[in-house]
Amino acid sequence: MKLYYSPGACSLSPHIALHEAGIAHEAIPAPTKTHQLPDGTDYYTINPLGYVPLLELDDGTRLREAAVIVQYVADLAPQKNLAPAAGTLARYRLQEWLNFIATELHKGTGPLFNPATPDEMKKAAREKLLSRYTWVDGQLAGKQHLGGDHFSVADGYLFTVMTWAPKVGLDLGSLANLQAHHQRVGARPAVQAALQMEKQNAPA
Repeated sequence: MKLYYSPGACSLSPHIALHEAGIAHEAIPAPTKTHQLPDGTDYYTINPLGYVPLLELDDGTRLREAAVIVQYVADLAPQKNLAPAAGTLARYRLQEWLNFIATELHKGTGPLFNPATPDEMKKAAREKLLSRYTWVDGQLAGKQHLGGDHFSVADGYLFTVMTWAPKVGLDLGSLANLQAHHQRVGARPAVQAALQMEKQNAPA
């Protein structure tokens, strides 16, 4: 199994999931700027859309989209309880979180990374993001994780997008529940393993 990723990108989420699940995999850097793999291959020949993550299964089947990949990985290791059983309300709650993180937080941060985005638009984007994160902070009150006391792949995704906040000038320091969650997830051995591997392959 191969995970194509770019250090610091949203592909950290499935990278975390693979480590949490204990699934052997090959992590292949696919830099979002050059789109050139370590062996010189043009990443567009692997994923015509050009972005990460992409998970290639042993039979050559390819899966895209972080929110989908992490559920696939979780279902490969049900004993790890990284996602509730398919068809249960709890599973739909997980999908609700994954969709929210993908559309409201992940995509909401995009304009802040784009140097062509006008300052007024960036200001509006930060205000909207802060309101969304403030809501998440409230949802975490009295909880260890998004679904309650147990870590899920949604927590790994939230951790991933939160790492971008300092890079785009978004101050989340006043959101105590969110900060505590970020620290808890960041301390997990699987998360540290994924971060360390990505750090080793980060561009100079």
